[in-house]
Amino acid sequence: MTIRRRTLEGGRLMVGALLLAAVPRPGAAQESYPLAGARVALYNLAGRVDVVRGTGPEVVVRVTRGGPDAGQLEVETGEIGGRQTLRVIYPGERVVYSERSGRFQTQVRVRSDGTFGEGGERVSVRSSGSGIEAWADLRVEVPDGRGLEVNLAAGETSASGVSGDLVLDAGTGAVTVSGHRGALDVDTGSGRIDVRDVEGEVRVDTGSGSVDITNVRGPRIRVDTGSGSVDGSLITTDVLGVDTGSGRITLRQVTAPDVSVDTGSGSIEIDLTVDVETLDVDSGSGSVTLRVPADLGAELEVETGSGGIDVDFPVELRVMRRNELLARIGDGRGRIRIDTGSGEVRLIR
Repeated sequence: MTIRRRTLEGGRLMVGALLLAAVPRPGAAQESYPLAGARVALYNLAGRVDVVRGTGPEVVVRVTRGGPDAGQLEVETGEIGGRQTLRVIYPGERVVYSERSGRFQTQVRVRSDGTFGEGGERVSVRSSGSGIEAWADLRVEVPDGRGLEVNLAAGETSASGVSGDLVLDAGTGAVTVSGHRGALDVDTGSGRIDVRDVEGEVRVDTGSGSVDITNVRGPRIRVDTGSGSVDGSLITTDVLGVDTGSGRITLRQVTAPDVSVDTGSGSIEIDLTVDVETLDVDSGSGSVTLRVPADLGAELEVETGSGGIDVDFPVELRVMRRNELLARIGDGRGRIRIDTGSGEVRLIR
């Protein structure tokens, strides 16, 4: 395994130079690290990460350090677990990222080599307080066909125009992806996620924060949020799954034969452009509105704990009660199941 390590000034430093390095300077120098290999992984505790399309033969990471204690950061590169890596090393167990607005705190386990995961020491990254006040902004240039994994404890992440498998994992911070081609996996503990113009299998997960997906095409698309609304439009896929613990779900111009939508609390609105094979909708509390093609054919099962049922289709009734409806629409080839604990259910052409 080859390791490269570089401090801010490099080599031995005089005491005076150390003091100067600890003072933030406008237009801080940018360091470049080329990383060969089909798969690259990055690890950074604090800072902004911008991923863009590269034109050279290697992934190039451009590092700009910031903060009064920037001189204490180190950068290591080398192969770990079959991947080329770049790791920004922060001394101590408390990191202050004052450059980012708002109050926040997150924790991550950091191993001795700077990677994240089980077996590492617990490190806290926060907006203020005691600790090393430093961060590193990364600009990552990725050639077509290379796989990239970004691990960031705190900070915003963006990716634009990249072609290749992409994993973006953040403890806290917004994530924005646009113009991507390839598998995409986005995970943030807290923060908004915005995904636009993506072609490939997509998985999006946020513990707390809204999700917006627009013009997304792929064999499978999955969206999960613990708390936060989900807005989607122009979605084309074989399998679509959307799940939120609490929050409104609005999906427009959906082309998918297999759809599953679930919210613990919040209204659901879905606009389908084609007939479905399976549509499963569940809301613990909230109204459900489905807009479907006029030639829809499905076995329909609707149940609501409290709320009316309105179906704008000629149907062949099987069971009809105050809060339950079993019916056949058209050729009955598909299956639609709608269940809400409290709220009105509407099926509209």
